[in-house]
Amino acid sequence: MADHSVTIQISVVIINFRTPDFVCACLASLLPQLTGLSARVVVVDNHSGDDSAERIATWLSANDENGAVELIRSDVNSGFAGGNNTGIRALRSRLYLLLNSDTVVRPGAIETMLATAQQYPRAGLISPRLEWPDGHGQESCFRYHTPFSELIRASQTGLVERVLSRYIIALPVQTRIAMPEWTSFACVLVRDEVFSQIGLLDEGYFMYFEDVEFCHRARKAGWDIVHNPDARVVHLRGGSSPVKEKTRQKKRLPLYFHESRTRFFYQLYGWSA
Repeated sequence: MADHSVTIQISVVIINFRTPDFVCACLASLLPQLTGLSARVVVVDNHSGDDSAERIATWLSANDENGAVELIRSDVNSGFAGGNNTGIRALRSRLYLLLNSDTVVRPGAIETMLATAQQYPRAGLISPRLEWPDGHGQESCFRYHTPFSELIRASQTGLVERVLSRYIIALPVQTRIAMPEWTSFACVLVRDEVFSQIGLLDEGYFMYFEDVEFCHRARKAGWDIVHNPDARVVHLRGGSSPVKEKTRQKKRLPLYFHESRTRFFYQLYGWSA
């Protein structure tokens, strides 16, 4: 995808699936930070089947004075990977910010991530600190999923967790620059060169594990993943997907979660995993 004649510095991709209020709040926090930048935003309505797209369009007509935002109405719900790929393909840019609809971008976050990309030329992906509205940090840097990490998750006992502590997926909330194995795609800045080299997100994943798999491909191709907690983004977990809330309540998870997990383990570890 790389095209050095491209003048757009940063393009932002936001996926909507029946979350128009979140999308509009996200845009309200984002657009002021793009002032003065060569930037574009695309909102992909992932075939919500309700009035989401119309509500977003109404908000844009009243608030997007510079016409910085394009609304794409998809004919299908292609999931997280497919929806983001639709947005990425619609824009030509040096950098792409994949941004969840259930986020609020703190002032200065975009500037800090752009500066980080300049400071770390081998950083293929840059992520900010994710936090709750009250400022408390969320875990957003991780180790890869492994059969041992699945044993920890399934056992739900402190003894197994202590014995296999080096396989715990979530790293503590970072307070300084870090280079994790993978990072949350609730908000992540990706260089165009990474997409050119390894391709887009794997649409074999409907939702979940596509971020881990993409980070694995990027690191395998020689790119670093850099997390800078000086950039801060509020993440209202569960606004764009029910899985985290169902996990907390110990309810049955949707089929696509299990299908994605199976695909990831097969791709990384083969049939034995």
